[in-house]
Amino acid sequence: MKGARMIKPIVTSSIMLRLPSDEATPEDIPAAQDLLETFEAHRHECVGMAANMIGVRKRIIVFQDGPHVRLMFNPEIIKGTGEYRTKEGCLSLTGQRDAMRWRKIKVTYQDEEFSLKTKTFTGDAAQVIQHEVDHCNGIVI
Repeated sequence: MKGARMIKPIVTSSIMLRLPSDEATPEDIPAAQDLLETFEAHRHECVGMAANMIGVRKRIIVFQDGPHVRLMFNPEIIKGTGEYRTKEGCLSLTGQRDAMRWRKIKVTYQDEEFSLKTKTFTGDAAQVIQHEVDHCNGIVI
């Protein structure tokens, strides 16, 4: 992805965060660039971000996946196993809240080239994906 990138302010309005996001298209690549740049600027305090956190109501997420930063367009969790209760924080909100999560998830998404992928995630990556997909769905923990 090329072009000028911009660090965007973090949306803290729960009203705005509760609006579900629309499907992302290749025209949303500049928004994904902004999301990546904003995520990089906040990596010291977060492990994932959704586009609505920077005011873009599109189904785009970015997160730390081990040593890599992974970008997903239109992520959908199609299977989850091993439900557990945890506490999560969010860059858009103060404090921590209870959340129900799955230890293992199967996700379909489109990569940077908009190729359809299906991948299974566990552990921290699975939890972060679930949090960010909740953002896409307008669910605020």
